[in-house]
Amino acid sequence: MANSHNPDMTPGLTNAYDPGEHPDWPAPSSVKGPVHWIKTNLFGSVTNTLLTLLAIYLLYKIIPALVQWFFVDAAYTGASRKECEAQAGGACWAFIGSRLQLFIYGFYPEVQRWRVNLSVVLLAAALVPILFDQVPQRGKWLIYSALYPFIAAWLLVGGIGGLEYVPTDKFGGLMLNVVIGVTGIAFSLPIGICLALGRQSHLPILRIVCVAFIEFIRGVPLITLLFVAAVMLSYFVPPGTNFDLLVRMLIMVTLFASGYMAEVIRGGLQAIPKGQYEAADSMGLKYWQSMRLIVLPQALKISIPGIVNTFIALYKDTTLVIVIGRLDILGIGRSSLADSKWQGLSTEVYVFVAVFFFISCFLMSRYSLYLEKKLHTGH
Repeated sequence: MANSHNPDMTPGLTNAYDPGEHPDWPAPSSVKGPVHWIKTNLFGSVTNTLLTLLAIYLLYKIIPALVQWFFVDAAYTGASRKECEAQAGGACWAFIGSRLQLFIYGFYPEVQRWRVNLSVVLLAAALVPILFDQVPQRGKWLIYSALYPFIAAWLLVGGIGGLEYVPTDKFGGLMLNVVIGVTGIAFSLPIGICLALGRQSHLPILRIVCVAFIEFIRGVPLITLLFVAAVMLSYFVPPGTNFDLLVRMLIMVTLFASGYMAEVIRGGLQAIPKGQYEAADSMGLKYWQSMRLIVLPQALKISIPGIVNTFIALYKDTTLVIVIGRLDILGIGRSSLADSKWQGLSTEVYVFVAVFFFISCFLMSRYSLYLEKKLHTGH
């Protein structure tokens, strides 16, 4: 007998829908949405409630004053600190504006700065196939991405193919940070993978060499290696040999990052179940085939947070080149303060540099989270 409340129901069934055909209703508002999130994370307990109220109070005290200093009372024009102070009592962003070209390009010749701009555009094109797998003809684009560091080196230094030669001691500012960071990131990952595999090798000599290198790198501060690159390496090359200082720095930074990268990837390799290796052997795959097709993809997926963390640390460490006389974005800011017209504006310099690095590192960390969610398989 059909249900009197719903004549469309099939006789003998207590539901208007066949099994598997029930529509998906939205979750109740009590278990999802912003209200639920606020209740759970901010006011879920007495402790959370007290901490939330304390945080709101501190933000109430701090944010208005910061906004007042950063924007409302800030001076955006002026030729000196005195002119800024005459306008208002906030930040003097006129100083940053007057030195912006120096902050970005360093001492790179002004008429040649189009080469730096072109390198940035080509960098963006090289990153697209690496970061996103839906790019058409991705395989061909990845070949270009692998060649990009050499293309950028030719563009920035020149001396070949009609481009005017620009000595590397003209590199500075943000440009120098990006050159060191991109080079270190691009080469430290493949070297780190080789070191991690070598550390787990059954060949004693190879394993001992890799372990010794990794432990040495992890036990020595980067600043020490930069001093070695700047001073001591010149003693190990034939007399009269010109071993460019920037190249020496790039080598040391890359080797330093490779040592830490190797340990991150080794952790990913150790997290792979033994059955995966046995499955590769049962399929008749050779060592490099099993690593490329089965083991390394899983290990790199597991290691994504550690890899990105190493990249971020390397990028921030590029400011250490100031100790060997190279003026990156932070060095440019500190040297600019020596000008008597702008003395006493160190706060603006450090805030400007901090905001730049925060935005760069935040974007890298957000992409890491996106990649983790994309590759998550539910296991």
